[in-house]
Amino acid sequence: MTLPGNSRTRRWISAITGALALTAGLLTVGAPTASAASLTQVGSFGSNPGSLAMYAYVPDGLPAGRPLVVALHGCSQSASDYHAHSGWAQFADQDKFAVVYPQTNSTNNSLSCFRWFDPAQSTRGKGEALSIKQMVDKAVAQYGSDRSRVYVTGLSAGGGQAANLLADYPDVFAGGSIASGLPAQCATSQSGASSCQYGSLNLSAAQWGDKVRNSYPGYTGPYPRVAIWQGSSDYTVYPVNGTELRDQWTNAWGIPQTASSTRSLPGGTMLTSYDDTSGKPAVQLYSISGMGHGLAVDPGSGPGQCGSTGSYYLDTICSSYYTAAFWGLDGSGGSGGTATLPAPTGLAVSSTTDTTATLGWSAVSGASSYDVYRGGVKVGSTAGTSYTDSGLAAGTGYSYTVAAVDSAGTVGAQSAAVTATTTGGPGTPQCFTASNYAQVTAGRAHTSGGYTYANGSNQNMGLYNLFVTHTLKETADGYYVISDSGC
Repeated sequence: MTLPGNSRTRRWISAITGALALTAGLLTVGAPTASAASLTQVGSFGSNPGSLAMYAYVPDGLPAGRPLVVALHGCSQSASDYHAHSGWAQFADQDKFAVVYPQTNSTNNSLSCFRWFDPAQSTRGKGEALSIKQMVDKAVAQYGSDRSRVYVTGLSAGGGQAANLLADYPDVFAGGSIASGLPAQCATSQSGASSCQYGSLNLSAAQWGDKVRNSYPGYTGPYPRVAIWQGSSDYTVYPVNGTELRDQWTNAWGIPQTASSTRSLPGGTMLTSYDDTSGKPAVQLYSISGMGHGLAVDPGSGPGQCGSTGSYYLDTICSSYYTAAFWGLDGSGGSGGTATLPAPTGLAVSSTTDTTATLGWSAVSGASSYDVYRGGVKVGSTAGTSYTDSGLAAGTGYSYTVAAVDSAGTVGAQSAAVTATTTGGPGTPQCFTASNYAQVTAGRAHTSGGYTYANGSNQNMGLYNLFVTHTLKETADGYYVISDSGC
């Protein structure tokens, strides 16, 4: 995160230099092969006072007017490393946007960290901050990117610099994502960096907010929407930084630090949202239980999966997927867009099996299709008002929402959630078909006066002999009912 300065920073450098060196072998990793496009260095993009390199990934045939994402790597990483592991290339191909990867070097910082702690590099119009702003200008001119839909994300030191950029240039960035990073302008010197990384500055929300407001005095426009990703077991950038980022950006937005909603996501992730006055999330905090220092990825080909593991790329949840959805890059309009269609009503679970759940809902006028989400991740689309999700685990509860999609492909607001619990699994009722004699012998029934009665329910099963057969269902431990019509 920083150059060696005070003794505490030196201890941190000693502890992580060996681990960070492991990423050196990743620096030549090529771009994913899913597209003919490749990661390309852009030679000239301005005066470049921060002495950075500019790399870009532009999907083949990208039309003008599409969004732009700026992605900042962590210490001892590179543009190609971040491109190969983070999952942003996958969503650039899928959702059609360009990605710019700024890259620093060991001349700027011995660990190739972005200098988030140096005011000469982290404030508006100066150093690295200005170099990255110039990269945005270059991309807008060269790729025809939509200047109103420019976003920045970063990991670790890149996350700290991303937070600074959001405060420095709220007129440039519509949204940001800070992964295992620091609040904007947390440190203003190299020696002060460790105080941010390893503890709290004990500032109020208003004091944190002032750091944003003072980064661009006189700015009166809207602030970017901010996603914060933080592992609960991060001992390089302590989890308190996630809370302080939350305090900083909710205060900048002028909204309370009281959560508007919470939701459980895959990978032990708890999403806490803080809505603006229109009811749309302005700040989101993703807290990942047990995750250490790094970027959350989730390798695989399923909906909402992305990335690959490596040093500081941790297999938990695809942070790039949820960040892209939060910004509206998936076509949903995100938290900042205006949904053209209302949320469907009447969502209900019509049936379940041990591997499927069938849902139904009321039609929305103007909808051409519907997207179905399980646990916040899109799992399918349908033209009708019912959907069967399959491949589920037995005896498990799943949360579903649904959204209407208009003929232009714009996704409307999501419905209220419902929970579907599949059958089967531990504690599922079992059925036993046998003669009355065998049922008694097995301890599922008993006799009285020559007749057989089911244990628990005491239902009369008829004569106690080998010729009368019944099916008994155990609905609770030791409690049986006659279920001859089917279990």
